[in-house]
Amino acid sequence: MKVVECKNLTKQYGRVKAVNDLTFTLAENKITGLVGRNGAGKTTLLKMIAGYLHHNSGNIQVFSENPFNNLKVSANTIFIDNSMSFSPALTLGQLLETAGEFYVNWDKNLANRLFKYFSLNPDQSHVNLSKGNKSTFNMIIGLAAHCPLTIFDEPTSGMDAGTRKDFYRALLKDYIAHPRTIILSSHLLEEIEDILEDILLIKNGEKLLHISVAELKEYAIGITGKTDRINQWLSNRERIFTHEIGNDDSYVVIKNECSSSELEEAREIGMRISQVSTEDICMHLTSKSKGGIDHVFSRG
Repeated sequence: MKVVECKNLTKQYGRVKAVNDLTFTLAENKITGLVGRNGAGKTTLLKMIAGYLHHNSGNIQVFSENPFNNLKVSANTIFIDNSMSFSPALTLGQLLETAGEFYVNWDKNLANRLFKYFSLNPDQSHVNLSKGNKSTFNMIIGLAAHCPLTIFDEPTSGMDAGTRKDFYRALLKDYIAHPRTIILSSHLLEEIEDILEDILLIKNGEKLLHISVAELKEYAIGITGKTDRINQWLSNRERIFTHEIGNDDSYVVIKNECSSSELEEAREIGMRISQVSTEDICMHLTSKSKGGIDHVFSRG
């Protein structure tokens, strides 16, 4: 079943296209990582999926319906981000007590156990929490709601490293017990790649990749060696990233499309072949320059 289906989806603010001609589908019961730099269009896309924003052109279907102001989509979706607000008239304990009235799959026991584990005060108001504790409480709501479509937009903002690890572990354990479609947006891909099944990588509102994490790990390779030899060997290959090392050496990232014989040839002429981390692949693909920050200081 397709939970989310977008075809040529576009959202424009003035002359700027925050989401530009996006086409992809998300199947049920998968955890997908939405990855991109600041301003890539991640939050705009997630808000359209959640039904908060209307698109300008193209088509979007969530549970086979247009999500904008849609009661069916609202009843089956929860959107968690760091700008969530709750009534200041209710304490955190009261918010947990009343959550079951809004979410039909609400897991009261899970919510209470997580609340106790993270040492939150039931008498506090959400508005008075620190940024990290706000994110922690929001996370508890997002997990315990058990919505068929659960969206986390940068959910660990303000959390310390230990709390982030606990959140990701809790998310995975609860997902295994209660499978559902989860979209997780984060800048910290290295922290979350082990719990993701797919990655949707966007840049300037456009889709760059939508592949499994296993495929992403094999997507590119790094080549290190003498610059002149690399330039000759890569004369007809597109470079994803280039970094000059001193005066004579270079490190180049290319798509992993080389045959074993081609790689052996590269080694024979003194080049070193290495793996490229998923985080680096995404960083290089979304960079404004194939030379990265070093390009700013290049005199060429």
